[in-house]
Amino acid sequence: MVKETSWTSRLFDIFNIIVLAIIALITIVPFIYVVAGSFATQRELLEKGFILFPTEFSLEAYNYIFSTNTLMRSLGVTIFITVVGTLINITLTCLMAYPLSRRDMDFRSPIQLMVIFTMLFSGGMIPTFLVVKELGMLDTYWSLLLPGAISAFNLIIVRSFFQQLPPDLEESAKIDGASDPGILVRIVIPLSLPVLATFSLFYAVGHWNTYFSSILYINDSTKWPIQVLLRQIVMLSQGGSLGDTSSLESNFIPPDQAVKMAVIVVSTIPILIVYPFLQKHFAKGALLGSVKG
Repeated sequence: MVKETSWTSRLFDIFNIIVLAIIALITIVPFIYVVAGSFATQRELLEKGFILFPTEFSLEAYNYIFSTNTLMRSLGVTIFITVVGTLINITLTCLMAYPLSRRDMDFRSPIQLMVIFTMLFSGGMIPTFLVVKELGMLDTYWSLLLPGAISAFNLIIVRSFFQQLPPDLEESAKIDGASDPGILVRIVIPLSLPVLATFSLFYAVGHWNTYFSSILYINDSTKWPIQVLLRQIVMLSQGGSLGDTSSLESNFIPPDQAVKMAVIVVSTIPILIVYPFLQKHFAKGALLGSVKG
C-alpha cells in the first residue's frame, strides 16, 4: 500500500521546484543573452541593450572573427595547452599518489606534510615568476604546463582512492611477478578510471580557462590562448586588432559588442561539448576518493 503524501510535503516539493527553476533560469539566461547577442546586429544591441531573441539574424560577428586565423590560432593554442597539460597533470598526480598510498613507503609522512604545506602556504607570484624566468621558460608553453603541474588537493583525493583498493589485488599481482609500475598501469589505473576522469576534467577546465599565467609568462601574441585574446578584445572595446576587413564589404563596421559575444561562444563551446561525457563521473569519482583520508 502506497502511503499518501501529506499536503505539507507536497507544498515543500512545489516550493523546491519553484526555487530550483528560478535558480536555473538565472543561470542560463546570461548564456542565452550572449548567444543571441552574437547573432544580432550592432544596431539592435545598441537600441535594445538586452535581447534573448534577435529580430534580425546576422553573422557579421562570426564573419569578422573568422576573417583571419587569429582566433583559430588562439583556439589551437588553448586546445594544445589543455590536452598536453591535462596529460602531464594526471600522469604526475598518479605517479606521486600511488607511492604515497603505500603505507610501507619510506619517508611517507614527511612527504605528505610537505604536500599539505603547499595547500596553506605558497611562494607567491614574484618568486614563482623568478623561478620560471631562471629556468628559461618565459615565452614558452612550458611556463603554462609545468608550474603547478600537481594540485595538492587532487593528489590527496587520488591517494585516498588508491588506499581504498583491496591490497589482495597487489599481493596477487606480485606473486605473478608484476612490478610496481606494472601494478599501477595494469591494475590500479583501470580500477581508478572514475576518479581519474573526474580530476582530468578539473585539470582540463583549469587549463582551458588559463588567463593570469599567460599574461605573466607569455609576451608573444602568437602564443596567446583564447582567454587572453578575449581579454584583449574586451579591453580594446573594438574588434580592430582581431579581424581583417579587407575581405569584407568596404563600408563594413566591426560590430564590437557582437564580436565579444561571438568570441565567448566560440571559446565556450568546446569545453561544453566535452563536459557531458565526463559529468557522470563527478559525484562518483569525488566521493570514492574522499571516503577515507
